[in-house]
Order: sequence, then C-alpha cells, then structure tokens
Amino acid sequence: MLPAHRQPRVRRIPVALLCALALILIVARALSQQTPSLDSIGAAPARIVPPPPNYPFPDGRSYVYSAEWHLITAGTGVVRMETAANDRKVTATAESLGVVNVIFPVHDHFEARFDPRTFCSLSIFKHSEEGSHKRETSIHFDYQRKKSVLDERNLKTGETKHVEDDMPGCATDVITGFYYLQSLPLRVGSTYEFPISDGKTAVVRATVEKREQVKVPAGTFEAVEVAAEAVSGPLQKKGKVWVWYSDDASHTPVQMRVKLGWGTLLFRLQRIEK
Repeated sequence: MLPAHRQPRVRRIPVALLCALALILIVARALSQQTPSLDSIGAAPARIVPPPPNYPFPDGRSYVYSAEWHLITAGTGVVRMETAANDRKVTATAESLGVVNVIFPVHDHFEARFDPRTFCSLSIFKHSEEGSHKRETSIHFDYQRKKSVLDERNLKTGETKHVEDDMPGCATDVITGFYYLQSLPLRVGSTYEFPISDGKTAVVRATVEKREQVKVPAGTFEAVEVAAEAVSGPLQKKGKVWVWYSDDASHTPVQMRVKLGWGTLLFRLQRIEK
C-alpha cells in the first residue's frame, strides 16, 4: 500500500452536480408535431413551453449508460419514466464501479415528478451515498407562492435543514430538464433558454451545434450535438455539457461529455431495456 502522503487525491463531487451528471442521461421522444415558435433558428425566451397534446412520452423504458473517467469505467447510470396518476415520474440510479468504487463509492437514487401537460416540475427526492456522506433531500415546487422548498437530512448525524428560495411560475429540474430539451425540434443553429431548479434556480442555454455520426455500445447513430451550460444562477461557469441526440424522431441521447474544472466525464449508451 502507498504511504499516506502518496495516496491518490480524490475530489468530492457535490450532490447537486452528481444529480445533474447522472440524470442528464434521460431519454425521451421528440415532438411528432413541431411547435412553430421554437422551430425557428435563433434564441427562444427563457421559459418552459408546454408539449402538444400528442407528445409521446417514453413510458416504461429503462436506459443504461456507462460513465468513463480517464478511460476508466467509473460507474453506470439507469433512468426510467413511467406514469404516476396524473403526473409523470422519472427515476434514476448512479452506481460507482471498479477502482472508483473502492476509492470513492457512489450509490445514489433520484426521483422527480412533473406535470406532463406543462412540463413544470413538481418535486424531487434524492437518496445520496457518496463516500462517507449520506443524505436524503426532498424539494417541492410551490408555484402558488413561487417558492422552492428544500428539506434535507444528514443520515449519519441526523442534522436537518429547511431552505426556501424564489423561483419562476414554471421551471424544470436537473432530472426532467433533459426530457424537456429533447422535446424541442433541435435543429442545427437553434438556441433555447429555460429555467432549471435544484432548490436554487438557474437559466440554462442549449445550442444545437452540428450533426455527426456517433458510435456507442448500443450502436452507430447519426446524431446532433447539443451544448448546454448555465448562464445565470449558482451553476454559472461551473462546467459545460455536450449531448449527442440521435437525429431521428426519438432524439435518443446516445452520448454525453461533461467538462468540469477537475476533469472530463464521458457517458455512452449501453442498451435500452423495456
């Protein structure tokens, strides 16, 4: 074993960032009917646009991804959408593997609910086990008061916290936000801005940059590359994400690259399960 002073240094990834990284891998179908106000080239207003009545939600499908860090398979992510009464529920898990699991184990479960008529997020629940840190966090979006309400409990110490922050009349979250993005036309040259909240609200700008072919374990896809980053709020200048969506009716996110101050993560689609 290496002496203590020569042990590899591991940077702890914040809970909210892990949530964003794992759940950005959400898969959905695109609009079968385009929305004219969003189909033009150029920036759209920073707002959430409701889907058309015939929007085809991908209920009952699980998408399995690998996460690579410095050419090492660091973990897996699985995401799924299903109906929940009048709402939609998205669940996702993130599990570390191999040497990363030995150095810094991650076992996270996330769940979000949103209104399928509006794409407005309703709530988030997180159970996070990251290294020695274990927490449960619940976030409720109170649109009547325009407040996000966060309650968190440290599972090791029992310490709790309650935080309320201002938010707009409709916002998505770090889980549902990528379903929302995939519902847009995603034409090359288009730019979209929309509010996203994980207790605190930021505006995300997504730009459809180009088309290219992408090869992943699930197959070879003609894809469009979309770059996304926060342009306001607490996530501004914290990193940038590139997502490759299949250039067809499904807009399946087949690959994602996340560039952060400490390194780059690559997510690739392994398979789709029903």
